[in-house]
Amino acid sequence: MNHCGKFILAVSTACIIVLTCTSIAQDNSKLPYMNPKLSPEERSADLVHRMTLEEKASQLVNQARAIPSLNVPAYDWWSEALHGVSVNGTTEFPEPIGLAATFDVSRIHEMATTIATEGRIKHAQDERAGHSNIFEGLDFWAPNVNIFRDPRWGRGQETYGEDPFLSARMAVAFVTGMQGDDPHYYRVISTPKHFAVHSGPEPTRHFADVDVSKHDQEDTYLPAFRAAVVEGHAGSVMCAYNAINGEPACASQFLLQHILRGAWKFQGYVVSDCEAVRNIFRDHHYRPTQAQASAISLLRGMDNECIDFTTKVTDDHDYKPYIEAVQQGYLSESAVDTALIRLFTARMRLGMFDPPSMVPYSKIDDKELDSAAHRELALRMANESMVLLKNDGVLPLKSASRIAVLGPLAEQTAVLLGNYNGTPTHTVSVLEGMKAEFPNATITYVPGTQFLSDRGDPVPASLLTTPDGKPGVKAEYSSRADRGAKASAITSRVESNIDLNESNVPQQAKASPGLSVEWSGFLTPNATGDYLVGIKADGFSRVSVDDKPVTRSSGNRSSLGPVHLEKGQPVKLDVTYGHFGNGKIEAQLIWATVNNAPDPAAVTAARNADVVVAVVGITSRLEGEEMPVDQPGFLGGDRTSLDLPKPEEDLVQAVAATGKPLVVVLMNGSALGVNWEKAHANAIVEAWYSGEEGGAAIAETLSGKNNPAGRLPVTFYKDIHQLPHFEDYSMKGRTYRYFQGEPLWPFGYGLSYTTFNYSGLKLPETGINAGDPLNASVTVTNTGKVAGDEVVQLYLKFPDVAGAPIRALRGFQRIHLEPGANEKVEFHLNPRDLSMVTDSGDISVPQGKYTVSIGGGQPGAGVGSVEGNFEVKGQIVLPE
Repeated sequence: MNHCGKFILAVSTACIIVLTCTSIAQDNSKLPYMNPKLSPEERSADLVHRMTLEEKASQLVNQARAIPSLNVPAYDWWSEALHGVSVNGTTEFPEPIGLAATFDVSRIHEMATTIATEGRIKHAQDERAGHSNIFEGLDFWAPNVNIFRDPRWGRGQETYGEDPFLSARMAVAFVTGMQGDDPHYYRVISTPKHFAVHSGPEPTRHFADVDVSKHDQEDTYLPAFRAAVVEGHAGSVMCAYNAINGEPACASQFLLQHILRGAWKFQGYVVSDCEAVRNIFRDHHYRPTQAQASAISLLRGMDNECIDFTTKVTDDHDYKPYIEAVQQGYLSESAVDTALIRLFTARMRLGMFDPPSMVPYSKIDDKELDSAAHRELALRMANESMVLLKNDGVLPLKSASRIAVLGPLAEQTAVLLGNYNGTPTHTVSVLEGMKAEFPNATITYVPGTQFLSDRGDPVPASLLTTPDGKPGVKAEYSSRADRGAKASAITSRVESNIDLNESNVPQQAKASPGLSVEWSGFLTPNATGDYLVGIKADGFSRVSVDDKPVTRSSGNRSSLGPVHLEKGQPVKLDVTYGHFGNGKIEAQLIWATVNNAPDPAAVTAARNADVVVAVVGITSRLEGEEMPVDQPGFLGGDRTSLDLPKPEEDLVQAVAATGKPLVVVLMNGSALGVNWEKAHANAIVEAWYSGEEGGAAIAETLSGKNNPAGRLPVTFYKDIHQLPHFEDYSMKGRTYRYFQGEPLWPFGYGLSYTTFNYSGLKLPETGINAGDPLNASVTVTNTGKVAGDEVVQLYLKFPDVAGAPIRALRGFQRIHLEPGANEKVEFHLNPRDLSMVTDSGDISVPQGKYTVSIGGGQPGAGVGSVEGNFEVKGQIVLPE
């Protein structure tokens, strides 16, 4: 046998193969999917059809893999921008519940444009650095347009409040601002979430099956999503964890097929909430295997599964179920192609396969990131979000020369950023804002209570032992190129305490591009009691005691959590710290004994002051997304009480007893039942979680530099006894549209330092036909002595038809008026604005008499308004 001939033939064949592959790689630029003259859909179809089954499956998950042979780069679909891009060095605006309080659609659009601009810059910087990780993409999972139906829901802070109309207007403004107006390319992609009927409780969200009527879906839970998709043309939608009427949201025929892609003609892609597709099998038991669960989700309209977080996936566990589903006959490859064409159409429209010179949004100057103009907008948004709930004349503060500022939140900045936030280069605390705004006043600050304090002392080294019983703690150092990379061990050692800084980092770790440290050992207290244990760190940190999470945080801050300790009884201690090149290296274990009694020093400060400013409330460490929190008033991220936490209530009452004028500033992402404060404080300002300039905005509001005009986007109830069961998704008895009781403060409420008068209401005299629009106008006059904004609100009361709300917001405008000035404000209501949902779930403009109220709030709320009637002849039913 001629072995030599066979060898030559084999080598020749191999050379041909190599040359052919090289030629193909070189010619990719000439293939149809690289041709910008074709439509994004045509290009995507060409690209997808060139992939193997495994390559296709690898694109169905958030960590989409690179396909070198097709020049497809890796891409992580998970990025966040709820009120600012959620990375370091970006501008952070107020939490969305505060944004909703602005009632300023044009400003929301401007803010969203700013956020998207910064997102583009960060993405370009990451690309130049040679990586594409989580939070570095161009599709952003925002806005959250779920309805804040119950103030106990911890994530309600992320929403635009309880009203579908207000939420819809805010959603359209945000989506269009994010995505831009170029006919060919997205600035970024906006992803309204969580579709749909999703609003707690947090601990049950992965397996809950929500029963909800067609009326409540069409009337409350779907309108904001409809507006974001139909009017805003959102490029993506996120499906939720929970099931609705027996079907998981990410496998819902009604939501994904009938409504989203059917009635609304949605052409974009659907991404799952993270682990929601796994919930279909594991928690909802909707299908008997994961392969079948993944298949049914994809078949019903889910296109991209979020499954993995920061750790880079190195195997196929995330996309393997889709391959198995095809191999086992549960899923056709053509169905996979459909999903992938949607995904790659989005990437094409983001400009990812085109020369940068063709993409208008690739030319943004890096100087726009965290610019002075963006920070000024953050201040303006914060100012517009301030809601004045009570004022007996003490505000604005004009003559106070001695001001006592009380409450731990006054000196903190993390509280201002809420949740789903990035880390700005600077954040102004209330204390800093007050000192800047009142430079001639003597400002005395006392925290006043330990509750929510981030102060603590270093844990004594004498109380720490290693896992094998020696003095100190075991420290293991490793390196990560970035958050998603696999850790590489550097060194380990025993340290006397957890107190890391630039001066004592191990020599081997000093050049690490990303430092990660794990400390382990035991803490043996020298006294029995309730403690706060935590860490003061610059970076990512986590503390666990006896394998139970105590606290976790990111950024430059201190964070503590409650722990009960017994004298002489060691508890297992685990501390994690990550530093990724931003800020200084710092991690120090701290603690404090719990003492929630009011500090006598606060009472003394109040007694010696001309006015007291008490900054109280809650934080996103207590309310938020599925958190390990279990303390009075809070559970798992949700709230079990609407009360101001007792330690803060005690502080407020103690300083009020001095008789000095009392101004209460509230920080919170949900309604607080501050009944005592309403009765006894001289003024109350609702400040929300007001962003990086929040402290400045609060101070400017107290001084009068900012005349507050924010309005409540939620009802403030007196207590939870006014509410139905949290798990009940029926809207009966909920929100201003269906609540029959007397609230603490109603939706739409907010005061000003000036006064406004309403007159000259004009409505059609002869009525309108069903299906016709309605024009209404009113004259608003500033009758006070200072300039100010007014939020002009239009409410409709419908004919007596089953299913109609008590009243519903159907128009609003924020205007500015100088003293004595007036403006004619006009509203144009289209048929959908004039519609209601019948008891059977039809969207109808019914025949009969309607009442229009236009004013600074709801009718009967004690603010200026005018009222009139008009008739609708005939009736029509509108499409879903």
